[in-house]
Amino acid sequence: MAEFRFCPQCATPLAWLSQMEDGGEVMRLRCTACDFTHWNNPTPVLAGIVQVGDQILLARNAAWPGRRFALITGFMEAGETPEDGIRREIAEETNLQVQSLKLIGVYDFQRMNQVIIAYHAVAEGQVRLSPELAEYKMFAPQDIICWPAGTGYAMGDWLRTIGIEPKFMSWEERAAQSQEPNQD
Repeated sequence: MAEFRFCPQCATPLAWLSQMEDGGEVMRLRCTACDFTHWNNPTPVLAGIVQVGDQILLARNAAWPGRRFALITGFMEAGETPEDGIRREIAEETNLQVQSLKLIGVYDFQRMNQVIIAYHAVAEGQVRLSPELAEYKMFAPQDIICWPAGTGYAMGDWLRTIGIEPKFMSWEERAAQSQEPNQD
């Protein structure tokens, strides 16, 4: 993530300054000229475990090296609910129409400063990928290996709801893996 360097209100360089807030003293990027505070709040991200028939669709982002496959994810738009947002993301990225949707959970993803809102989506239609996705694969739930971060925890929680104990790859396997299909 790019770090703010200048105040968006007056263009003065920002500085790490400590200030009393409701919860006590907090160090944040602040402007010494106009008192602007860069809050650096986490970004809400939507994630969908997309089920088509009895299989799960995982996709590879066109910008990713190797052959890692992940859930359908995206950012909420202003004015939409998380449910509307994940329906939109699934339709935009795969051309599938969501028939039913169930919240799996909300997950902290500190490395990316994100909060992931994950859903199980039963969908139908003909898959047609958006340009941001390079390819997709369909997996039987029992064959999915979860990444030990981010949406991998959501996948693990969903697998448990259908009676499957999830398998998580180790961080070493994840770092070394560039040719095997897995999910985030």
